[in-house]
Amino acid sequence: MSNSDENRWRQRLANFEKIMARFDAACDIADYTDLERAGLIKTFEFSFELAWKTLKDLLFYEGYEESTPRGVWRRAFEASYIDEATAETALDALDKRNLLTHTYNEETAEEATDLITEQYAPMLREILEALQARRDAR
Repeated sequence: MSNSDENRWRQRLANFEKIMARFDAACDIADYTDLERAGLIKTFEFSFELAWKTLKDLLFYEGYEESTPRGVWRRAFEASYIDEATAETALDALDKRNLLTHTYNEETAEEATDLITEQYAPMLREILEALQARRDAR
């Protein structure tokens, strides 16, 4: 493994930290307007994407090669980067991506908001903390 592999996952982690700060702020809103809800959902999509790509880069740096989101989530659990509950929640979020993209329907948008703020936000925070701990241990 090269130093550039380590730099890549660390840079991706820095980007993940930045988007999570925005995502946390979006999750703290009590009553969403339609525009704020759309922003929350889009920020979740960015955060989720960076989460699995950061894990993918870390896995690659440590000698694993996974190319799909589902494979990354499973391997991250097998490698003990994340626990089983986090992996299951991440796979659930992956399966519900279609629901999250069809937020033009008011009922669907509210359901997506609840899933994001109640289940997926805590999962992403756990992943961020685990990745930060791994970075800081080096």
